[in-house]
This record gives sequence, C-alpha cells and structure tokens, in this order.
Amino acid sequence: MIRKTEGIVISCIRYRETSVIVKIFTRELGLKSYIINGVRKAGNKSKIGLYQPMTILDLVVYEKEGAGLQRISEAKISQPFQLIPFDFRKTGIALFIAEAIGKSVYENYQNEWLFDWMKKCLLHLDLPHIELRHYPHAFLIQLAKFLGFGPEEVSIFLEESKTLPFSHEEIPIVSSYLDELMVNSFDCKASVPHVIRRKLLDYLLDFFSEQLDHNHPWKSIPVLRQIMEE
Repeated sequence: MIRKTEGIVISCIRYRETSVIVKIFTRELGLKSYIINGVRKAGNKSKIGLYQPMTILDLVVYEKEGAGLQRISEAKISQPFQLIPFDFRKTGIALFIAEAIGKSVYENYQNEWLFDWMKKCLLHLDLPHIELRHYPHAFLIQLAKFLGFGPEEVSIFLEESKTLPFSHEEIPIVSSYLDELMVNSFDCKASVPHVIRRKLLDYLLDFFSEQLDHNHPWKSIPVLRQIMEE
C-alpha cells in the first residue's frame, strides 16, 4: 500500500556500501525504519542530505504490513531550515532532540500530538534570537508529559528520581527555575547560575534514563555541555 505522510528523521546509519537505513517518526504511521538503496553513490549527495537527523520531510512510502524495513517512493523537504544547519548551538540541540526521541519511542509507535509538538519545537529552534540555554531542559520536561511520566508539580518532579544532586541551599533556586520551565517552557527567561542549569540537566537526563529503563550514555551531551557553558 502506498501512503502519504509527513515525517521527521530520527537517525541515519550506513548500510553496506551505498545504502542507508533511516528511522523516521512519521505523523500517520509512527516510527518506521526505511532502507534507501544507492543513496551514498557518487553524485547522490543531495539525496543523502534529505536524511540528516531532524529534517522534516513530505513522504510517499510503501507500507507493507509485517515488514521490518520499509521503502520510500518519494521524499522532499517539507520545512527547510534557515539556521539550524549553520549554527553550531542549534545543530547540537537538534541532535539532542533526535537522540531523546530515539531513546523514547519504539518501532511503530504513533502519536500525532507528539509529532506536531516536535515539529513546532524544531521550527521554534530555527528562529533567530531565541534563548538556547534553557532549551534542552524545557524540551525534556515537555517530552516527559507527552510520554506520560512528567509530573505536574515541581515538588513531585524533584522526588521522582533516585538521585538528587542539589545541595540544601540550591533546592529553592532549582525549584523556582523548574517551576518557570514548567510554566513558560521555551519562553523561559530565568537568570540561573550555570552550575544550577548544568545540575538540573544532569538530573533530567538521569530521570529519563530511570523512567525509560536504559543505561546507554547520551552521545549528544558533550555538545550540550559546551552550549550550557555560555
């Protein structure tokens, strides 16, 4: 069956000499894996560019029930980014978003609300003059809500993890910061010391790892560390 859908690329890995396997979170079909043959041949650089993580695509796909790897009939960029590919900080955050989604959703998982929110997050990230220091924190807090384990209250959020890296003196600052993130999300304007932002990000990453029951390291964190330094 041929289906049309919009999709967001989550990951792209090499397969054999000239092909790739791409995981795409599609709006109507959920998370799918597609094999694209010959895309790494000389002269096909424009095609491989379609499958960079977090690219938003319009797709025509072959949907075969029970097949592990599906195939794509047509793919084109739906929403071309103006800044993300050319801004080191925005690129780093986009890769972090891709990794967070890759850890959080499973094959065939379908959620149109989550897809629409992800698309909105990426288009917001592509805007000029937005605050990036709080972006990873706000993203994880909102994603936790979509996945069903995000607490509604700050106090509960701080009690949900097995580890609490904050000192007694830091707790009021962290609570106030977390409250603003939960209320204002990406529009958070809090002025928070670097050490608090870094500790809260570590806490949220541990929280996600515990909720999703995985111990694999976050590959995008070194880049985020540099972003957090600013």
